[in-house]
Amino acid sequence: MVVLVTGGARSGKSSFAEKYAALSAERGVYVATSQIGDEEMERRVALHRGRRERGGFPWETVEEPYELCRVLREQEEAPVVLVDCLTLWLSNWLLREEAAADAEARVIRRIDELAGLLGGYAGHAVLVTNEVGDGIVPETRLGRVYRDLAGVMNQRVAAVSDRVFLVTAGIPVELKSLAFRWPEEGTDARA
Repeated sequence: MVVLVTGGARSGKSSFAEKYAALSAERGVYVATSQIGDEEMERRVALHRGRRERGGFPWETVEEPYELCRVLREQEEAPVVLVDCLTLWLSNWLLREEAAADAEARVIRRIDELAGLLGGYAGHAVLVTNEVGDGIVPETRLGRVYRDLAGVMNQRVAAVSDRVFLVTAGIPVELKSLAFRWPEEGTDARA
């Protein structure tokens, strides 16, 4: 089962994902994709670590900013794998590939690889991502590319996920069950 948890900054998505994963298994693997580059990020990581430690759920933490698909393959037999978060993983790759002439295409290939893996994933994965396109248009080209790629990634991962939760103001709502269904070809949409 693949579960995607999305929402804005500080919406409660990571806390929800951790609780959801803890209800699914007796132990789990926590895949951290962040890279600590400054004091502010160090504090954020410490907050996440502390919350997991206080939660009492036995996590094995794997720190991997790039090779997410490899880690997911290696952990497919784990009771539950929680990835926090996809948008940090995306930014890691975008910044790594930024100087290449075909940077966007390279990152899209990574997204496609991830969506392909998740589409046939035999394990139980809970993936956290951010909705970054709901705010203002980023001032820089790189910011706009990131926003657009995050939207593409979220759509592709959501398409192959069994459940998709949107967390807003700490309230999770399962979206896939509420999604509009297009009428099948040959049926009348007005019916």
